[in-house]
Amino acid sequence: MPPTKAAEDFQTKVKKHQNFKKQKHKLFRAKEPLLSVLMWGINHTINELGHVRIPVMLLPEDFKAYTKTKVDNQYFNKDVMPSHFKVKEYCPLVFRNLRERFEVGDDQYLYSLTKSEPVYSDPKDAKFLESFDRRFIVKFISSDEVATIHSILKYYHQHIVETRGLTLLPQFLGLYRLSYEEKETYVCIMRNIFGHRFRVHKKYDLKGSTVDRSASEKEKTKDLPTFKDNDFLQDGIVIDIGPEAKKAFLEMLQIDINFLASQNLMDYSMMVGIHDTERGEQEVVPPESPLPAEMLQQEGSDEEKDAFSFPSGGAALKREIYYMGLIDILTNYGMKKRTANMAKTMKHGADADISTVKPEQYARRLIEFIAKCIR
Repeated sequence: MPPTKAAEDFQTKVKKHQNFKKQKHKLFRAKEPLLSVLMWGINHTINELGHVRIPVMLLPEDFKAYTKTKVDNQYFNKDVMPSHFKVKEYCPLVFRNLRERFEVGDDQYLYSLTKSEPVYSDPKDAKFLESFDRRFIVKFISSDEVATIHSILKYYHQHIVETRGLTLLPQFLGLYRLSYEEKETYVCIMRNIFGHRFRVHKKYDLKGSTVDRSASEKEKTKDLPTFKDNDFLQDGIVIDIGPEAKKAFLEMLQIDINFLASQNLMDYSMMVGIHDTERGEQEVVPPESPLPAEMLQQEGSDEEKDAFSFPSGGAALKREIYYMGLIDILTNYGMKKRTANMAKTMKHGADADISTVKPEQYARRLIEFIAKCIR
């Protein structure tokens, strides 16, 4: 099938800039060269897309497309930017379409990810960063995960279209490869499940399994530990959002995990963050907070609802906001997981509630577990 006019225009623009790029006078200051390259790359690719007509519909070749930009001997801002680097953006028209469906404007995307450098949400975990305003997650992923995204992207996009963007799946917004000093780093940009308005006071990573599903002592020493299924049960947590919201939530979850099972994906988790409203009202944001004044906590603000937030129901004993979404969905039930399933079954027995099971069983067990936790 011949390329569309929009694709030809885009490819032409990329070729014009591929071999040599003169640095523009916009600073991308970050403590790490890799983050400076990321900020430069996002700024460049978004600006390039601004010159491309929005197609009426995406075509099969759009899900295989990519753009490459190579910068040689750049001299501007050299103290924080490598002299030679390359930026590759995967499926730019597809991800622009996804951002539109998730109601993320290019201006917001650009502002959040380039105005100030992303920061590590957990200094001990080098795989995850947050945009300075906490709207987006920057995740470093493996080449295998990039391959999985490519293999499911067409079906993921179709799922988002069919659900009108109402989903608990990760909201994939951009996919890049950054190259400098003979190193290649893959980056996926996603919406932050925990939103940007309120501070999360406790969080849980739930798989619906109880075998080896407790937070380690080392994890518990963190400022905001990630607790697991056994901790959730021991803490007696109840997600109290009311019967109508529970019904809608479980219907949405069922649709999403049916999609994951159809793609042979498993080992994902339901991430649950809890904001204690009364505690939040008493907290004071420290003066050194990097957030601008308009981004600080405003408990009574209803101007913008976070995509993954669910307020407690009217009959709830405590006023809380629950953030709930699916994470880590890029694991295929391949030979490695089948082997792990056999090993754990031999160790714990056939009836043990292990986490490594077939995708259909995994999906069914997770929703049954979550349904018991919500009222």
